[in-house]
Amino acid sequence: MMSLQHVRSIIFYLGYSLSLIVFTPFCLTLGWFMPIKFRYRFFVLWNRFAIWWLNLCCGINYHITGLENLPPPPYVLVSNHQSPWETIFLYFQFVPLCATLKIELLRLPLFGWSLWMLNPIAIDRNKRREARSTLLTQGAARLQQGISVLIFPEGTRVDPGQEKKYSAGAAELAITNGVPLVPLAHNAGVFWPAHKLLKVKGTVEVVVAQAIEAKGREPRELTEEIQRWTRQALDQISRD
Repeated sequence: MMSLQHVRSIIFYLGYSLSLIVFTPFCLTLGWFMPIKFRYRFFVLWNRFAIWWLNLCCGINYHITGLENLPPPPYVLVSNHQSPWETIFLYFQFVPLCATLKIELLRLPLFGWSLWMLNPIAIDRNKRREARSTLLTQGAARLQQGISVLIFPEGTRVDPGQEKKYSAGAAELAITNGVPLVPLAHNAGVFWPAHKLLKVKGTVEVVVAQAIEAKGREPRELTEEIQRWTRQALDQISRD
């Protein structure tokens, strides 16, 4: 027999999908008349709704600590990747924030076209050398516009309790452009597991670390420092 939480999860997805279908045509129509930074703020109205709707339907809230650690933008934000949740939440919490995403997403009708209007950094993961060049070139352009860049250095979603070696692209981008690097850790995958229908009621813990001055650092050494901090932060979250 289907549990109440399964029913609530289905209701969430119905509202989630319908709202996206309704909102994206507004983005595609009105976005052409908006400066890029205003587009970021307008488009993420849907993100705010989705997080509110998730809490209403499934009882998933969030608690964030460390916002006082944020430097003035632009900066490179580095987050672990567990769930669809952070791909919604982070963009309105740290607006304006440029997405780094797989190029296939831009081909999705309506949703992908709306993403395209935000000038994301679209990566072809099958072309690793080209992907690195795209990240560094387009990332530098966004930072010069005063727009921070979000990077998931694992490259794909990783289940809670698992770990995947971080790529050095985020560190290299911050170092070459002389901007701070901000590590962030969260446990969203506990409550919104990737590729699963059921949502688990609870509070997503988000922790923002002290910004790291990247200028003059070595990319791999800095990347390893970020991953160590993330591992320790996730361990602390799981104990609390």
